[in-house]
Amino acid sequence: MNLEPNADPAELAKFSKLAHRWWDPTSEFKPLHDINPLRLAYLEEQAGGLQGKRVLDVGCGGGILAEAMAARGAAVTGIDLAEKPLGVARLHALETGATIDYRLEAAEDLAQQEPSSFDLVTCMEMLEHVPDPARTVAACAQLAKPGGTLVFATLNRNPKSYLFAVIGAEYVLGLLPRGTHDYAKFLRPAELAAFARQAGLQSVALKGMSYNPFSRAYSLGEDSSVNYILVCRRG
Repeated sequence: MNLEPNADPAELAKFSKLAHRWWDPTSEFKPLHDINPLRLAYLEEQAGGLQGKRVLDVGCGGGILAEAMAARGAAVTGIDLAEKPLGVARLHALETGATIDYRLEAAEDLAQQEPSSFDLVTCMEMLEHVPDPARTVAACAQLAKPGGTLVFATLNRNPKSYLFAVIGAEYVLGLLPRGTHDYAKFLRPAELAAFARQAGLQSVALKGMSYNPFSRAYSLGEDSSVNYILVCRRG
């Protein structure tokens, strides 16, 4: 049975238009650069280290996280459905000498080709941009090895997250381009945990990420009301 691609052409076009700015730490992608060290340390902790691990980054974009994981000794595959960001990722890897297997491929297709193949599967800031997030979660579950770790990062759906992530980040502080997010696609942690359960995963940790506009710094903590990370294990 052929399923419709689980991607929104408008979303792919949006990130493709900005692709050339992906590695500019002062650009629209500044938040990704700023949170990368925090996320990398947390991923490493949850995965029990990255050295020698086979890792898949779903929705890798321009490769900021993928390169960081490769630098910690992981064998990284990065997949995305937007060609221009992938081109930027490949070029940057050539410049830095990073060895990463970048592919223009959907998680659902890779899950059919390479099931149960990865020690760690990451899917960061992608679920709020796809038409059917449950399908993406299910594909990620198929891709992880039994006992493997899966890490999803997305945005909560409530009045506070609308105020902070849309009005604040896009319109007041200018941290993100206007129109980056569609509030209706945000996912409550309980909804994401339900998708994980349906896919045969066990949720093991929930961590919030907060931004302090005064110090202009990000931190990980217990407040998951806006940005959050859900860690799962495949049984």
